[in-house]
Amino acid sequence: MKAVIYARYSSDNQREESIEGQIRECTAFAEKNGITILRHYIDRAFSAKTDNRPEFQNMIKDSGKRLFDMIIVWKLDRFARNRYDSARYKTALKKNGVKVVSATEVISDGAEGIILESVLEGYAEYYSADLSEKVVRGMTENALKSKYNGGTRPIGYLIDSDQCFQLDPLTAPFVREAFQRYDEGATMTAIRDWLNEQGVKNTRGQKMTYNSVQHLLNNRRYIGEYTYRDIVVPDGIPAIVPQDLFDRVQEKLAKNKKAPARHKAEDDYLLTTKLFCGYCGAYLCGESGTSHTGNVHHYYKCVSVKKKRTECHKKSVRKEWIEDLVVSETMKMVMDDEAIEAIVSMLMDLQDRENVNLPLYEQQLREADMARILTKSTKSRLEELEATKEELETKIACEKLAKPKVSAEFMTFWLQRFRKLDVRQKSHRKMLIDTFINAIFLYDDKMVITFNYKEGTTTITFDDLKTALADQKTGSDLDCSTAPEIPRLRKEPGDFWRCVGDVQMRRRSGRSFFQNMGGLLFGGYAPHKQLPERQRIQIAGGCETDRRRAD
Repeated sequence: MKAVIYARYSSDNQREESIEGQIRECTAFAEKNGITILRHYIDRAFSAKTDNRPEFQNMIKDSGKRLFDMIIVWKLDRFARNRYDSARYKTALKKNGVKVVSATEVISDGAEGIILESVLEGYAEYYSADLSEKVVRGMTENALKSKYNGGTRPIGYLIDSDQCFQLDPLTAPFVREAFQRYDEGATMTAIRDWLNEQGVKNTRGQKMTYNSVQHLLNNRRYIGEYTYRDIVVPDGIPAIVPQDLFDRVQEKLAKNKKAPARHKAEDDYLLTTKLFCGYCGAYLCGESGTSHTGNVHHYYKCVSVKKKRTECHKKSVRKEWIEDLVVSETMKMVMDDEAIEAIVSMLMDLQDRENVNLPLYEQQLREADMARILTKSTKSRLEELEATKEELETKIACEKLAKPKVSAEFMTFWLQRFRKLDVRQKSHRKMLIDTFINAIFLYDDKMVITFNYKEGTTTITFDDLKTALADQKTGSDLDCSTAPEIPRLRKEPGDFWRCVGDVQMRRRSGRSFFQNMGGLLFGGYAPHKQLPERQRIQIAGGCETDRRRAD
C-alpha cells in the first residue's frame, strides 16, 4: 500500500509543532501497518470548514493519477469539518481508488464503521459551529464594552490589563502630527520618511511604508470610533485626532486620489529593459515632454544620447508607435501555427531533460521485470527483485507527484490562449511582451526583434511602413531613409546569434524561456522572478559593452 499524509491546523495562533505531531503519529501508523509514504500535503492556518485549501486541492487532484491508495490523517476533522465537503471529496477519492484513514480513530470497514464515521464527522461540524458561535458571542460582548478583540493594534494605542484601549504617550503625538502635516500639504511619502526618521514602526514592527501611512490616515479609530462587525460605538476609545482635522484629511485624500499622478510610472513603458539602440547597444528608456500646446508626449530615448556618454545619433521614437508595432508583430508570431509547434516541441524537450531521474527509474524497472521473467532464479533472488521493483515503483510515484508532466496538447492550448488577448488592454499587452519578446534592436530605418525561441528573429524594414507613417511622422519620429540594411541573422555554434558585421548577441538559452513560460505552465518560475543574465553586445568597429539584463 502506498499513501500520502495530510496535515492541517486552523489559525495562526496554533504552532508548527501541531503539524509535526500529526505527521509523527501518521508516520508511526504507516510503519506499523507496512504502508509506504510518498508525500506530505500540509495546509497551515486554513480552516476545514471550507475546501478552499491549496494543498488539500492539490492532493485531490493528484489522486486522479492513481499513484497512491490511501490518505492518512491524524483525525477525520483534519480532512473536513463539513459533512457535505467530506462526502463529496470522499466520493471523488473513491472513484480514484483512494480511501481516507484516521491514524488515531479506529474505524472498522463493516456496517458499524459507516455509522461511527458519520458520527465523528457530524461531531466535528457541530464542534466547529458551536465554537464559532461562542467566539462571536464573546467578541460581541467585548465590542459593546469597547474592549480589544484581538487583531492588529493601531499605532498610538496600548492595551491595559482590562483589555481596554489607552493612549500610548510615545507614539500618539506622532499620529496627530502626521495628520497635521498631511493637512498642511505634505505628501504621504514625506510623512513616511519623517516617521521612519523618528523611529516609529508600523503595526508589524517594521519600517513605515506608503501603505502604512495611507492606512493610518484613513483609520477612524483615531477619532475615538470603535467598530466590530456591525457594531459602531462613537467615542468608545480615547481620541487622538480632532474630528475637524480628520474630516479635512479625508477630503484631501479623496481629492488627491482622483488627481493625476505626479510622475509617469515606469511600468507604462512596456518595452523597458527589452528595447536597445541598434547603433550603440544602450537601453532606450522612457521619457516625456510637453509641447507648446500643453500636450504631453511620451518617447523612448537612447540612454547614451540622454546622458551624452557617446556621440550616438539615434533619434527618439514615439512610445505609442513603437509599442503598437511590436505588439502587432508579436501577435503575428502567436497566430503562426508553425511557431507555436516549434515552441511546444522545445518545451517538451526541455521538460524531459528537466527530470533526469524518472527515465532512469523507469528503465531500471523494465530491467528488473525482464530479469524476473527471463531468469530462473532462487527464491531469495526473486524476493530481491520484487523488493527492487517495489522500491523503483515508489520512486517513480514520488517523482511524478513532485514534477507532474504537462502534455503537448495542454502546452498548445495554453499558448493558443494568447491569441484571444485584447491588445488594447495594457495588462494583456504587457503579458504578451514579457512572455515572447527577448530583445529589440532599433535603428532609424528598421528594427530586429528576437523572440524567446529558436529561429525566433524578425527584421522589420520601416520602408514598408512609410505609407502608414505618413500621417503620424514628426521631427522626433523615425527617420526611414538613412540607416544601412541589417544583414540576416544566422545561427553560430554555442547558442550564439550573429548579425554579420554589425551585432553579436548571446541569446537567452531555451531554459530561460522554459522558466518564463513555466510560471503558468509548470508552476515553477514567473517572469518577474527571473534571474539577471549577462549579455554581450559587440558593435562593428570594436565598440563593446557588457550589460546586465533583468526581466
